[in-house]
Amino acid sequence: MALTKPKKIPRYRRNKPEIRKVDKGIIHIRASFNNTIITVTNVLGCVISWSSAGACGFKGPKKGSTFAAQKATENAIRMVGINHATVLITGCGKGRDAALRAIQQNHIPIHAVLDVTPTPHNGCRPPVKRRV
Repeated sequence: MALTKPKKIPRYRRNKPEIRKVDKGIIHIRASFNNTIITVTNVLGCVISWSSAGACGFKGPKKGSTFAAQKATENAIRMVGINHATVLITGCGKGRDAALRAIQQNHIPIHAVLDVTPTPHNGCRPPVKRRV
């Protein structure tokens, strides 16, 4: 019985990802102390593109840096063609301003910038102070 070579599996060349054109979009920036997450959606809220500092290859405390936020923003908006953008910023990390600066450097016209960070209005009663 003769040994036969296994069939070669044809390799297909992967196509370049196409740029998704959107007339109006919303860019959500979630900037925490440990990471920055960027999500690009259309007006209805359907996600078109997203990126984060961790997905761009930054690890540990470098994920919370301004440079990581800038790279994550560039990565998220690279595949999206937006004519007008509204930016919603949540959180109080270092990546807030860096992400906004990266959007402006990529020549995306910003319609409005809104800070939607949730703030408490004296909600829950604090725990009793510890007596030692």
